[in-house]
Amino acid sequence: MQSSSQRRAFFMMMKNTITILLIFVTNLFWSQTYQITYQKYYHDQLTEPENPIVLFTSASETILTTKLTLEKKAAFPFEQAIINRKQNHVTQLAFLKDKRIIQTIDSTSINNQKFELINEFKTILGYSCQKAKTIINSNTIEVWFTKNPTVKGAPTLLGQDLGLVLEMNRNGNFIIKAEKMEKIKKIPFDVTLPSIPQFNAIDYKDLLWKSRFLTFSIFENETIRFADNAVSNDSILRFANGTVILKKIKFPLLDINSNVFIQLKTHSNGDAYDRTGSVFLVPNDGKKSFLKGFIEGVSTLPIFENGNGKKYQGIRLEKDFLPITELMRFFTPFGIQQYNHIVLKDKNWLNEVVYRQDITDLLSTFNNQEVWIGTFIGNYDKGGHKVALEITAHSGENSAKIASNQFALPLFNTTNVLEMAGQEYGTLFSDPKGLTVHFTLDKPLQNAKLRYITTGHGGWENGDEFVPKKNTISIDGKEWFSFVPWRQDCGSYRLYNPASGNFANGLSSSDYSRSNWCPGTVTNPVNIDLGNLEAGNHTITIQIPQGLPEGTSFSAWNVSGILLGESKIE
Repeated sequence: MQSSSQRRAFFMMMKNTITILLIFVTNLFWSQTYQITYQKYYHDQLTEPENPIVLFTSASETILTTKLTLEKKAAFPFEQAIINRKQNHVTQLAFLKDKRIIQTIDSTSINNQKFELINEFKTILGYSCQKAKTIINSNTIEVWFTKNPTVKGAPTLLGQDLGLVLEMNRNGNFIIKAEKMEKIKKIPFDVTLPSIPQFNAIDYKDLLWKSRFLTFSIFENETIRFADNAVSNDSILRFANGTVILKKIKFPLLDINSNVFIQLKTHSNGDAYDRTGSVFLVPNDGKKSFLKGFIEGVSTLPIFENGNGKKYQGIRLEKDFLPITELMRFFTPFGIQQYNHIVLKDKNWLNEVVYRQDITDLLSTFNNQEVWIGTFIGNYDKGGHKVALEITAHSGENSAKIASNQFALPLFNTTNVLEMAGQEYGTLFSDPKGLTVHFTLDKPLQNAKLRYITTGHGGWENGDEFVPKKNTISIDGKEWFSFVPWRQDCGSYRLYNPASGNFANGLSSSDYSRSNWCPGTVTNPVNIDLGNLEAGNHTITIQIPQGLPEGTSFSAWNVSGILLGESKIE
């Protein structure tokens, strides 16, 4: 028979053995690591079969990545997320196009997610899963999660604290579902975070977003104003008493499927009035350039006359001359920012105008070329306007393919960007012959179109700015297209116009409808389908019934046209 001391020793040994066994089993349980592979479906169609989401998760950490990232084949930029389960915070890593790595740490979002548990269950990959639901930005998100195994994880940052999410459904049409789940010994790579720059969430997202496209900064906080002492420097040239600024830009070879946008920000630096503005391109190819007119004066530009007694400098295509290529036509509002001190009830004035326009159809005019980019604002104010201009090029993954044989030829531009240096206003439409341009095609042009921008100006209440006028475009002597350019939405931009005059009838000047423009807006091009044009000589004519002068005021039309299409490959 065992003594009491022997029994106590036995039970102590058993207790220690059980404790060691429990620790071993617990460690074995908690050290379980899983790899789950998810595929994405949209309307039951597999969307990215070559790049499924891959989740590694254990009791201590979760890694959210993709197959191509693991294979080091992912296109920049891309992200990985690491969830520290003990501290319940998320570290997001972004690998940017310029090969930089940045990170941000979020310690609150997982804990703040709110889900409604639904008493519905289904089996996924052999695991019983419960349904949970949440609504984010009017999107209904349903997830199916399991508590067995006891690790947590999800194919996105949403639902990371519910359990192990094996399926996620957004609005019934976008589904992420687990296709494969397996136990592994450990996460197959080192998750130790390198010493990399850390940013707050907003700056992190901004850097990641901007890494998705190329940005070409043209002008930053430049002043366009009327001044006798406007001085050029090594990078920016100033002409017409400072009302035109010009900069040489070398564009790299861009993917022909790129989407290209131009963005201009402006605010008043003293000028209280609505002004005509234009962003344009001047080819840097020697003699076929408007650049000579900027440098040597408007008298050096070729002259167009149509019989109305005036001479119009540099407005159309000639044998050895290209007019400027207009990228964007815009109009400044009445004194934005500078005159925001004007107080009116319920009017919270905006501080700047952002003009943004798609110019993808003009990519061939600057792709892999060195060109001059300019901005003009017609004004006689010593303070003028502040401007910032950039062009961005975005991957064309989901855009319509642009033909590699894209053709673009500037035909005419009556916007007198050298207005303050003596270039004539576009009053040539006072003669019924209007504007005639001759051009020659060396090859047939398929899917031809005219990128046409038109705005009417001047006169008093009966001037063409405020009276609808038909524009007629003829090709080779045949009337081809006509329309009345007119904007009736100008009142939508009242908050851009603090200095706009107010009239006895209760309207502001900026409210009035105009000939295809409003103070504070861009005028969109009209793309006129020309069909297929044969090789050889062609003529295009623009006719507008321009109004007569009223006292000291006169009407004028700023029209620009660029011939686009695809050169036929023979």
